[in-house]
Amino acid sequence: MIHSWPQLKSLALGLNLPEVSTHHPWGHECLKAHGKMWCWWSPYVDAAVFKAARDEREMLLQADPDTFTLHPHYAPHNLVLVRAGRIDEGWAAARLTQQWREAAPKRWLKAWDDGRG
Repeated sequence: MIHSWPQLKSLALGLNLPEVSTHHPWGHECLKAHGKMWCWWSPYVDAAVFKAARDEREMLLQADPDTFTLHPHYAPHNLVLVRAGRIDEGWAAARLTQQWREAAPKRWLKAWDDGRG
């Protein structure tokens, strides 16, 4: 289980995905993928922030409210928070990989996939 931003950041960087960089928007560290916010820790709640469509977010919040939460700051956005100490490493790695792929320009992603195959 992941309990902190340093652990989540280490997991994210350990995926060795290209086009990932460290930034400090609004005075808080985050990772961007392909220039887009990708991985960060909420300054409002002791939780990681992940992208999630609103219908999926509602399902996660109802299915496991001890793990998933939402702060009013994030309510207007397609995001869900996962509480510290409740973040499964396998789930986080899969989710971050999916979000990294979604952030990539399609032409770039195709070339990268072709080069790896």
